[in-house]
Amino acid sequence: MATKKKRIPLRITDTTLRDAHQSLWATRMRTQDIMEIIDVIDAAGYYSLEMWGGATFDVCLRFLRENPWERLRQIKAHARKTPLQMLLRGQNILGYRNYADDVLDRFCALACENGIDIFRIFDALNDSRNLENAIKSVKKHGGHAQGTLCYTISPVHTVAEYVRIAKEQVAMGVDSLCIKDMAGILSPISAEALVSALAKAVDVPIQLHCHATSGMATPTYVEGVRAGAGAIDCAISVMSGFSSQPPVETMLSIFSETTYKADLDVDALRQIRRYFEKLAPKRRLSHHPVNVIDPEILLHHIPGGMISNLRSQLDQQNALDRLEEVLAELPRVRADLGYPPLVTPTSQIVGVQAVMNVLSGKRYSLVPQETKEYVKGFYGRSPAPIDPKIKRMILGKEKPVTCRPADLLDPMLPDATSGVEPGLIRGEEDIISYCIFPEVALDYMRWRNLPPDERPPSPADLERRREDDQETETPAPAKPFLSERDYREIQSLIDKIHALNLTEVTIRRQDLNLTLKADGLHTASAEAAPAAAPAPQAAEAQPESAPGPAAAETAAPQGPTIDAPLNGTFYTSPGPGKQPFAEAGDEVESGEPVCIVEAMKLFNQIKAPCKCRIVRFLAEHGDAVQSGQPLVEIEEL
Repeated sequence: MATKKKRIPLRITDTTLRDAHQSLWATRMRTQDIMEIIDVIDAAGYYSLEMWGGATFDVCLRFLRENPWERLRQIKAHARKTPLQMLLRGQNILGYRNYADDVLDRFCALACENGIDIFRIFDALNDSRNLENAIKSVKKHGGHAQGTLCYTISPVHTVAEYVRIAKEQVAMGVDSLCIKDMAGILSPISAEALVSALAKAVDVPIQLHCHATSGMATPTYVEGVRAGAGAIDCAISVMSGFSSQPPVETMLSIFSETTYKADLDVDALRQIRRYFEKLAPKRRLSHHPVNVIDPEILLHHIPGGMISNLRSQLDQQNALDRLEEVLAELPRVRADLGYPPLVTPTSQIVGVQAVMNVLSGKRYSLVPQETKEYVKGFYGRSPAPIDPKIKRMILGKEKPVTCRPADLLDPMLPDATSGVEPGLIRGEEDIISYCIFPEVALDYMRWRNLPPDERPPSPADLERRREDDQETETPAPAKPFLSERDYREIQSLIDKIHALNLTEVTIRRQDLNLTLKADGLHTASAEAAPAAAPAPQAAEAQPESAPGPAAAETAAPQGPTIDAPLNGTFYTSPGPGKQPFAEAGDEVESGEPVCIVEAMKLFNQIKAPCKCRIVRFLAEHGDAVQSGQPLVEIEEL
């Protein structure tokens, strides 16, 4: 009589609450969306729930106007059966550059305290130096540290090289190891070879994370599990496929005919699927892909999360029609920069540089600060040497760094909030958020400080309204130029100045920028009031030459200007509390930075086209600007 084969446990991590909607919906799932189904998800029997990290932190603050820490706490309060998991970008934490060790340690401590159990820790360049302190901090504070191999294909990314990197991470103390196939380019045959080699070389559990973009992820999982991987990442079917992960229902059915067993509650999965079927039309964007397989991924290697964001970013630049050009440019930029794996932040750096090359019409004529820092070595070692010609073009005579990049950073926490206006910071979590995303966190905290009934709609809500208007082809209802509170404040000011003989009074408060004119004397201007401040009062008259970079004049420029190269946010300084690059009256050399336009999550330094004198700034610090908009009036010298 034949003996029944013993079933082998197969662990399944659900990515629906993080990577799935990051890849398909540009991370637009709200906390309330999650809370309405979290109890059912917790009861489904998953190994873990990936529900935090990656882009969720940034998007919560920037687009959703939500507190990501509060999201974590709410989910943890309900998910009592299933460990919570996050994606941590090593020394980059959740941002797009390296942060000081003290910020990294406190972030890991707070994440553990608030409910994260498993930290998937990766470095975009597979530079183990950028993982070491993250691994130490996670383990010190009681978390499970999962190491990561960012999988890509290039002349230098061989099985032997991946094994070498895995051994380095195991020596640093990782508890498990994940093969992160962010672009969906790991074939079944390559998976069998890589997992087999890793299983022989290291003594930690191996997990597979693949995107379904190329159509290979499902058979890749089968071959990888047979070769020794004990866990796989899946998403509920509605949130699976294309640039997300394979569907959990499909993988369950496949493995039910093997010796591998994943005990999940099928009825719970059915309930979860129905919930997201109803939610999807409300959350996915209009440029959501309709085709389920993209064979072009095997050429450009763009990861899942990057695809949806790239479309969104091009749309913001009114250049969605140039997507094909950008996809063709991406592999060329990647080769120039030494074949970095395309995962955040290098995916953003390579992707945005490709966009810049296409939109500017001349390769590397516009280089974001992050690209320059990558070439200089601030992100770590490139897998292959950077093209020497491109390096000279970007760095000039500057020398690259060779040490661990974070060794160059001073502790951030002692003076982290010295430039933040009083009343915004409510605790240590706000401090950490501010350290990672200064401008974004400040914007969120100012919005949070407003009375609830006076808070403007979140950017995501406005975006959704535009999507709905486009889908129904119904004109959007006219949005009042001013809120009722604005009208009350202005009427109060009008009453006070009605009898005065003023030529012009300019009132600014957040989105309000209104000029009142009457007969009489000199121009007077009011400074922009803080978000939660009382009604603004007219300031004393100032000479016309007084305004600096933070107080832009509105008269038409009389001379040459430096214009915005793309849509974005205008800044006069490299960060909160830092000195402006230049002020009115300053003389600057050709190529010196004079301001920044933040676009597509990267900071693009706008440089002087020639030796010149700054006459005046034509936009306010923090203003939204359009491509071609004059930013600075200059006088050529």
